[in-house]
Amino acid sequence: MRTRPGPTTRARVRELNGATARERRDDLATEEPLEIRVTAPDGGRRTVAITMRTPGHDFELAAGFLHGEGLAGPGDIAAIAYCTDEDLPPEARYNTVTVRLRGPLPDLPALERHFLTSSACGVCGSASLEALRDRCRPLPADPLRLSPGVLYGLPDALRRGQGVFGKTGGLHAAGLFTGEGALVGVREDVGRHNAVDKLTGWAALTGRLPLAGHVLVVSGRASYEIMQKALAAGVPVVCAVSAPSSLAVELAREFGMTLVGFLRGERCNVYAGEERLAME
Repeated sequence: MRTRPGPTTRARVRELNGATARERRDDLATEEPLEIRVTAPDGGRRTVAITMRTPGHDFELAAGFLHGEGLAGPGDIAAIAYCTDEDLPPEARYNTVTVRLRGPLPDLPALERHFLTSSACGVCGSASLEALRDRCRPLPADPLRLSPGVLYGLPDALRRGQGVFGKTGGLHAAGLFTGEGALVGVREDVGRHNAVDKLTGWAALTGRLPLAGHVLVVSGRASYEIMQKALAAGVPVVCAVSAPSSLAVELAREFGMTLVGFLRGERCNVYAGEERLAME
C-alpha cells in the first residue's frame, strides 16, 4: 500500500550557475488531488469537490471548504476520515476525505459547475455576491483597531511561520493574527484558497468561530473567494501582500470588512474599512 504523501517531495535537478553545472537534490512542494466527499445518515453520498492541494491538514481543508461554501458548519459534522471504500484503489486513499454529516446532504446543485477545482483557480466559491447575500450578513462593528506598527509587521511574521515555504519556495500561506499582531495559526498550500480553507477549517473544528477581532493575512492576492471565506468565518480584516480583485473590494465594502492590499514594508493600500486602522 502506498505511504501517506507529505508536504514536500525530493527531486534531482541540474543546477546551472554561469558556465558551470552540477547535479543536486531539491525539495519540491507536493501537489496531489484531494477528493472531498460527504455522507448522510440515510446512506446518501456525494463528492462535492476535487482540488489540487499540498498534503497535510486535509481534514481542516475539508471542514473549511464546507463551511466557506455554506454547506456544513462545525455542528453539522459528525466525523472526518480518509476514505477506505472498497471501490477506491489503495494509492488514492490518502487523497480522499469523507465527511460524515449529522443530518441530510445539503442542497448541492449550485456546486455542479465547481466540481473540479485546481489549486490556482477561482471557481471554488459562490458564484456571485448575489448568492452570498442569501446566507451572509454584514459583519457587526467591533473594537478592533490596528496600529501601523502591527500592520506593517504582519507579512514578516507570516513569512517566519512558513516552514515548508522555507524548503521549497513554492507555497502560498494564510495566517491568522490577533489585533496586537500575535500569530494564532498559519497554514500553507500550493493553492491560496486551500491555505485559507485549512486555516478556517482548523478554527471550525476547534470551536473558535466566529473569528471576530482577528486579522487574516494571505501571501498572494486577495480574490473574491478568499474574502468570501473570511466573511463566512467572521474575520473583520483581510491583508494581502499583493493586489485585490474588483469583486473582492466590492464584497469588503458591502459586508463591512477591512481590506488591505500591497502590504509590503511600510506601505499599503486600504480599499475598505479604514476605520479599523488606528492611523494618526
